[in-house]
Amino acid sequence: MSEPISESMREPMSEPARPTGSVRRTAVFERHVELGAKLADFGGWQMPIEYPGGGVVKEHHAVRDRVGLFDASHLGKVDVKGPGAAAFVDSCLTNSLDRIGPGQAQYTLCCDAGGGTVDDLLVYLRSADDVLLVPNAANTAEVARRLAEQAPAGVSVVNRHADYGVLAVQGPRSDEVLQALGLPSGHDYMHFVETTWKDHPLIVCRTGYTGERGYELLPASDIAVEVWDAVLAEVRRQEGLPVGLGARDTLRTEMGYPLHGHELSLEISPVQARVGWAVGWRKPAFWGREALLAEREQGPIRLARGLLALERGIPRPDMDVVGEDGAVIGRTTSGTFSPTLGQGIALALVDPSLPLDSEVAVDVRGRSVRCRLVNPPFVSVQVRQA
Repeated sequence: MSEPISESMREPMSEPARPTGSVRRTAVFERHVELGAKLADFGGWQMPIEYPGGGVVKEHHAVRDRVGLFDASHLGKVDVKGPGAAAFVDSCLTNSLDRIGPGQAQYTLCCDAGGGTVDDLLVYLRSADDVLLVPNAANTAEVARRLAEQAPAGVSVVNRHADYGVLAVQGPRSDEVLQALGLPSGHDYMHFVETTWKDHPLIVCRTGYTGERGYELLPASDIAVEVWDAVLAEVRRQEGLPVGLGARDTLRTEMGYPLHGHELSLEISPVQARVGWAVGWRKPAFWGREALLAEREQGPIRLARGLLALERGIPRPDMDVVGEDGAVIGRTTSGTFSPTLGQGIALALVDPSLPLDSEVAVDVRGRSVRCRLVNPPFVSVQVRQA
């Protein structure tokens, strides 16, 4: 590796932090304390950033090469139930639920009337009358509020943020971990199975935010610690590690995955973020439809791209991207050191007229770092998603 671990890898704070007095803790928080994790406020929750004996780089490589276990229980959970619940959700969120069937999950977005992104989230389609939403931590209450205000008679929207845990098992050996525990594995990407853990309900979904093959387990909060302990024991048998949000950030940045508060926000639309594939453009209705259709027709004023550092230096979020003539042509939204590539990478919103492979520069605290404009992912792991 040509670049040592930097403070940017220890600062994945991407969601708005709440005042210290209102910080929440997940059901397995004490396990992180026992493991000696470095903790920080993330989206209003006190979460592990990295663990001793591992650190961001080792945890990152554990996921890419073997397997890792994340506590992602800060993510929200919202039940939408009642006659026509799925059709109601479909009329609000961007993606088309008719693209999937019961037992499948879908990435989608909640937008405002102007096309800004309130949140990006997963929809678990159980049936036409039963949908589970998994929004980002800091945005859960707002997503639930907007849906509840628009829900038709007979459809309930219940914020169950603290009722479930989310434990992510990610990496090439994730199947072996689940098989050793007798849990369902091997199902297709974005499919989920509802099972039990010692007579308690447990959802196992082939999803994740690392680009690697993996699963997300949703146990009831009262059994989350027991599930964490059992899964971590098997992860260690597979030479894996517990993984904090620091490595989650480097992993998702290598894949070019957007993170709300950086690549998506009320000021950044799905069109600008290049996630229009998660918009059902032919649907008759969804929040922000008219504004997004107009933006797509006219062309966005800025567009998400990747930046690959061509020399020593690590781009960080909120740094100017500069063209050959010295003019500012964009702004970084995320930036880190890539443990897989051994060089700096960034995601940025730039002038859409810039061709790929253009050489630009990032102003890293007064020092110009040359970069090449690329389309993520920076690391190819598509075959592992099969």
